[in-house]
Amino acid sequence: MSEITEKVREKVVLICAEYKRKYDYDFYDDHIKYVVNNAISLAEEYDANKEIVELGALLHDIAQPLEIGESEEHHINGAKVAGDLLKEFNYPLDKTKRVQSCILNHRGSTDYPRNSIEEECIADADVIAHFDRVPSLFALVYKSKNMSIKDGALYVKNKLDRDYNKLSEKTKAKLKDRYLNIIDVLFVN
Repeated sequence: MSEITEKVREKVVLICAEYKRKYDYDFYDDHIKYVVNNAISLAEEYDANKEIVELGALLHDIAQPLEIGESEEHHINGAKVAGDLLKEFNYPLDKTKRVQSCILNHRGSTDYPRNSIEEECIADADVIAHFDRVPSLFALVYKSKNMSIKDGALYVKNKLDRDYNKLSEKTKAKLKDRYLNIIDVLFVN
């Protein structure tokens, strides 16, 4: 971990701790750290810039625990927040723009193109984190959205299906068995 990634990680952990005090959901421990770990692994495997990937992973959802804007636009707002934060840490502008592109293009529910291997690593790592933390998805539907068991299960299954189908082809091939096992175990017809 570089000096800049450690500074950003510390800031993200503090932001997430404040959000947890308010809402009893820890964005860092339940999601972001999984995205970071998966993104770093993908960056190593796909020969991507690890610092850009790690910063993008740390900041990909930052607008959510900061409660900036609507959740559906967290990628847009998060890219702005990341730009401000990285400027505060005197991070080079060209690298900042690459991190911002990773954040802007990470959402699987948008059709934004992924224009670099770093963007692909962040988007794929976000999906893999959903597979790592399926219980968090169930907490979302049952605790936050107050859905019925049937509706919540369908929501989670559909989300996992959409996520899997938005993966890059090379990551999709690696995760196929895991994805099918999760679906088979959790969603018996």
